Amino acid sequence: MHIYFIQHSPLLGPARIADWLTGMGHSYNRCRLDEGELPPPLDNCDALVLLDAFAPPKTALLKRERKLIDRALKSNKPLLGIGYGAGLIAEALGAIVSPSVQPELGWQTVTLDDASPFDLPETFEALLWHRDIFGLPDDCLPLGHTPASPIQGFAWDRGRVLAMQCHLEVTAQSAQAMYDHDLAVAQERQAQSRDEIFADPKRFDRQAALLDRVMTQWLDRD
Repeated sequence: MHIYFIQHSPLLGPARIADWLTGMGHSYNRCRLDEGELPPPLDNCDALVLLDAFAPPKTALLKRERKLIDRALKSNKPLLGIGYGAGLIAEALGAIVSPSVQPELGWQTVTLDDASPFDLPETFEALLWHRDIFGLPDDCLPLGHTPASPIQGFAWDRGRVLAMQCHLEVTAQSAQAMYDHDLAVAQERQAQSRDEIFADPKRFDRQAALLDRVMTQWLDRD
């Protein structure tokens, strides 16, 4: 399969997802919205991944991205959104995205929802870095929840479309770059400290195993 990434920031790239795709024999390309590139035609890929963002793209590019998402939803192609990308999918499916009362900036324990179509542990630790939440769109199945976010993600159309708040894709290195870039946010009262986030490197290895399970189930729905 050939996967296209829609990237909104130089520091929020595919990270481990790119490694996983290469290891599984898939190919990929990136559209750098942060550098002014136009979103590709949907025909140029077999699946689409919308990455996270520190800020929305310019209005004209965002309009094109929303049209691409609408086309992807109407197609039979897998669509995955992370963070900001997940919120775009939620909006396209009719849900509301709004600021969270309690931002989640650091490691959190996610509880798998009973209705989740994805085979994951009943509870797992994941790195979260978001200040927005979204509701559950109609005809979607929730993936899991935390005390601050009742909807940590959802699946639609038998899991073909997947939206996640958690950053299973990040490595310690990419998380460090994200933390340093977003330092003003990282220093908020609600955020975990640098020492708390990076004290145990094995946390990122455990996330890699979860990412493998998610990607395999997302792309192999038969």
